[in-house]
Amino acid sequence: MSVYLDYNASGLVRPEVQEVMAKALADNGNPSAVHAAGRRARARIETARAQVADLVGADPTAIVFSSGGTESNAQAVVSALAAGCERLIVGATEHPCVAEAATASGAPVEVLPVDANGVVDLAWLTEALARPGRAVVAIHHANNESGVIQPIAEAAALVRAAGAWLHVDAIQSAGKIPVDMHALDADSLTLSAHKLGGPQGVGALVLKEGVAAVRILHGAGQERGLRAGTENVPGIAGFGAAADCAARDLEAAMAHVAWRDAAADKVRAAGATIIGGDVERLPNTLFMAVEGWDSPQQLITLDLVGVMVSAGSACSSGKVKPSKAISAMGLDHLATGGVRVSGGWGTTEDDWNRFAEAWVTAWNKHKARLSERVKEVA
Repeated sequence: MSVYLDYNASGLVRPEVQEVMAKALADNGNPSAVHAAGRRARARIETARAQVADLVGADPTAIVFSSGGTESNAQAVVSALAAGCERLIVGATEHPCVAEAATASGAPVEVLPVDANGVVDLAWLTEALARPGRAVVAIHHANNESGVIQPIAEAAALVRAAGAWLHVDAIQSAGKIPVDMHALDADSLTLSAHKLGGPQGVGALVLKEGVAAVRILHGAGQERGLRAGTENVPGIAGFGAAADCAARDLEAAMAHVAWRDAAADKVRAAGATIIGGDVERLPNTLFMAVEGWDSPQQLITLDLVGVMVSAGSACSSGKVKPSKAISAMGLDHLATGGVRVSGGWGTTEDDWNRFAEAWVTAWNKHKARLSERVKEVA
């Protein structure tokens, strides 16, 4: 039986979500229609809006549904600039959809550096905020590769003092650790259903009270005029159900810490470096790297024995690139050898054990082959 440990890329869809979506698919209606089927579709959307809002401590009116986290992050950047921000400060380990949206905006972009553990440099941020021009600061709550959790509340205090805009990508953290819009003090925050055990292709922008967004998709007046296009009713209903389940299971998610750390001890003893291992991380995430064994080879080897994990970063074509997070931490010699292991609602302790045993066995075989080659050359 195979082991799926790639929840940070996309979580397995929860049974509760499948049930809710099946009902929505069987009772199709345009949510903008006034007839009975349309009203039922509208009710599903508004129920989901309340469920997603509850997950992050927001008012339902603060939720703008979208096609996913990439769209919502882009809308947040555009909205901040439309609100008067003149420049962007983007964390060095941000997801590409944030970094590229910032670059594509045409506004000046500065990169907020991180330390050797991947934590943003708040002293640097203080100095950057003091420079002329109102800034939008984009810092993700937790890194998608390493799981390292950022000091958002501390950064928010600096942003507030400077009169700037704080955007928080909480796509990886929501459902794994508590995420509260008020505690984080973000102006905008983004979520994605498929990281929670919901469907792919559904996300949300969450706005602070009094903060306005501008639409980037034009047309009719859906989502209070902030996101044109007929809503994905089954997907949104599934998003709501996933948010409900994630909120319910937050305490259970902490069980992964012990399982992950036991696996980390085994691979570390075999020679792996644990990335971000000295700071607080998401409970479900283990990011590790070795020198001399590239990620694609590790992934294929593990997949052949039924263990599914991912590399540090992958582009849409599936080609593995050097890890952005590892490089930003100054560990370039490890950047092509990263492996990310991430559990979720369906993961067991045995899954983590199977991964660790499979990786250690494969790594020892790889080292033995390298040693033989060296002897042959000699």
